[in-house]
Amino acid sequence: MWAKIYIYGKLIKFSHTVFALPFALAAVLLANREYPVTLKTVLIILVAMASARSAAMGFNRFVDYRYDRINPRTAGRPHVTGQVGMSSVLAFVLVSAAVFVLCAALLSRTCLILSVPVLGVLFFYSLTKRFTSFSHLFLGFAIGLAPAGAWVAVAGSLDARVVLLSLALMCYIAGFDILYACQDIEFDRVQRLFSIPARMGVGSALRLSTGLHVLTFAFLLLVYFAFGLAKVYLLFLAIISGLLFCEHIMVRPDCLEKVNVAFFHVNSAISVLLFFGILAGTLML
Repeated sequence: MWAKIYIYGKLIKFSHTVFALPFALAAVLLANREYPVTLKTVLIILVAMASARSAAMGFNRFVDYRYDRINPRTAGRPHVTGQVGMSSVLAFVLVSAAVFVLCAALLSRTCLILSVPVLGVLFFYSLTKRFTSFSHLFLGFAIGLAPAGAWVAVAGSLDARVVLLSLALMCYIAGFDILYACQDIEFDRVQRLFSIPARMGVGSALRLSTGLHVLTFAFLLLVYFAFGLAKVYLLFLAIISGLLFCEHIMVRPDCLEKVNVAFFHVNSAISVLLFFGILAGTLML
């Protein structure tokens, strides 16, 4: 059983959940100031987040199989090597999607109604690389729904202030997804897949990524003013900005070897720091 869990976790890169989950939990912390949150609600939100991402990643593996099996970078994934059959991948997607809808129903009628279009957005991302270079931005938009969704789960309606956190996550995800896509620039061009690095070249793509991360910082700064957080939040934001700077120092047009380090380790730290920054900024008011 544990071996199967490990394989499915590897299939969907479950460890990458750390990128968006802290943002969603940060939204829960902010909402809790006005709408008290129970432990049950938090647990349901956690399961909803994990199941939605699992469904989206499983769907991505299913529709991208023909590309994954010929791309050297992805040829070792479980669905390509045969560790997980394609029928099992599809079943995994359906079960994960059903769990997400069930969690939404347990939260509220509003969440239930919104769960289907949210799944639609998450699934549609996997198709965007076939027709638009803005697929990175669409990915950012899809994952950026997490903080807004978590807020709605707690409050029952959307607040304009939490949109700032969603926009920060959108720019953050889109920015480092562009960095990550630099590894596949030649493959994308040969297969006629759309990506910003393949269309603009590595240098221009990295500059656009930098611009998106500058916007990330700007939106996170606006979060400080919108929610009236304690000044300790600014210390965390300063560290986050330093990590973003380091990320772009590590990845250069003539040196892409550290893309994976920048992609996972640095970005994981940024997400976790954001959560603790919001936590400290809330508790120390």
